[in-house]
Amino acid sequence: MVAAAIADTEGRFLLQQRPIDKHHGGLWEFPGGKVEAGENPRFALVRELNEELTILVKETALVPIAFAESPPDNPSPGIVMQLYKVVEFQGIPVAEAGAGLGWFALAEAAGLPMPPLDVALVDLLAERAQ
Repeated sequence: MVAAAIADTEGRFLLQQRPIDKHHGGLWEFPGGKVEAGENPRFALVRELNEELTILVKETALVPIAFAESPPDNPSPGIVMQLYKVVEFQGIPVAEAGAGLGWFALAEAAGLPMPPLDVALVDLLAERAQ
């Protein structure tokens, strides 16, 4: 799994709300998604950001900054999510149909309902900001 930390000039992060009919529906998350077979993580994130937000990002504009993983006692298969800082992109982010989109300070993001790995990533970003 790959995710993007896209910040605006005020230091707020772009988060998207999952469509209600999808897994984790209604929860807020960093934009991103699955790495498909044959893809490297950067390419997958470039593809996902174009599909989900209609923005163009070059692989060279992605800087790895954190990762989160599901706990070892989780009964589901383990998941690792790599978070990349997006240092430059083209276009204006637009949410896919049925999804919400918003810019949030880390303190605001910490109060949003989020999937567990996204909560962990927000916590890591908040620790680094102190």
